[in-house]
Amino acid sequence: MSNRIEELEVYNLSEAFADRVWFMVAKWEYFAKDTLGKQIVLSDSIGANIAEGFGRFHYKENKKFCYFGRGSVIETKGWLKKANTRSLISDEDYQTLLKEL
Repeated sequence: MSNRIEELEVYNLSEAFADRVWFMVAKWEYFAKDTLGKQIVLSDSIGANIAEGFGRFHYKENKKFCYFGRGSVIETKGWLKKANTRSLISDEDYQTLLKEL
């Protein structure tokens, strides 16, 4: 097992995804950014939960935080759907982001 979180592929993928979402939302108009945007950028919690679980001493604690991360993935899918329905992201971007999740 790795001793460094930066060596976990799933962690690196989650961080890259969250950064992509952040920079996408940063371009939105104020109202969209202040409402849906503030929720969707919480995709940061995917990587944060992976990192916190990684830092825990016991396997069961790590597993619990991985479950939290999985919940954040599902929540993010819901926010992406809303963003697509409200024409904040294109169908193409929506499909690409879903595949990444």
